[in-house]
Amino acid sequence: MAVLHDFHLHSYFSGDSTAPMEEMIKSALDKGLKGICITEHYDVDYPVYKEAPDCTFMIDFPAYRAQYLEMLSKYQDKLDFGFGIELGLQPHLAETYYKLLEEYPFDFVIGSIHTCYGHDPYFPPFFEGISEEEAYRKYFTGILENLEVYDGFDTFGHLDYVVRYGPNKDKFYTYERYQDLLDPILTKLISMGKALECNTGAINYGLKSLNPSREILERYRELGGEQVTIGSDAHRPDALAKGLDVARDLLLDCGFTHYTTFQNRMPRMHKL
Repeated sequence: MAVLHDFHLHSYFSGDSTAPMEEMIKSALDKGLKGICITEHYDVDYPVYKEAPDCTFMIDFPAYRAQYLEMLSKYQDKLDFGFGIELGLQPHLAETYYKLLEEYPFDFVIGSIHTCYGHDPYFPPFFEGISEEEAYRKYFTGILENLEVYDGFDTFGHLDYVVRYGPNKDKFYTYERYQDLLDPILTKLISMGKALECNTGAINYGLKSLNPSREILERYRELGGEQVTIGSDAHRPDALAKGLDVARDLLLDCGFTHYTTFQNRMPRMHKL
């Protein structure tokens, strides 16, 4: 069977996308998908960089909700269309995010880390003055610190996001090299009942595998993890659903039989 859901998408309510929400929906229909979830970026206290001085990941939530409801009324007979959010986790934001989730009826919440100890690995300052291995370890340590204080998400997004932007990307990156940090992350996610995202956006960065890597997915399954969400991380209509077939083959190779979507924050399983 094909993967018929893309559960990591951005439209112009995200600071790094200009795509109209309706164009994302039309792309999903053109590609034969059964369901999607728009998951706009919300990164409170995102750092300011000279390379992108106007970059912000705040959301006009009333406008976002209104646009979603308008699109839902127009397309709900053609497509399962969820209302989602991608939260940029930082330990001091836990209460802020808990309050947000009480205010809006999200179907699906991705917990991701973009800002880690004050910097986003997307920009060079995260890697300055330390080795690549130290930078990767810093990022994984940041994940563990967030998991200790916040559990309001449904899936953890692109767990090894940092590798996309490292000086050598994944040339020297292996699960074994960081097992002492990765295993506690995976064990914690499983104990929390959280899904792990298989993010196909890695295809755009020339990595050997998706985010997270094959070895991490295999280890998550070995440790008892069963829920895996799949998303393209598309910020444009043409990128929507890119790599879903790659994700399916990878997950089957790793021992998974189903992938997971969410509606009203409740998981739904679909055969791979």
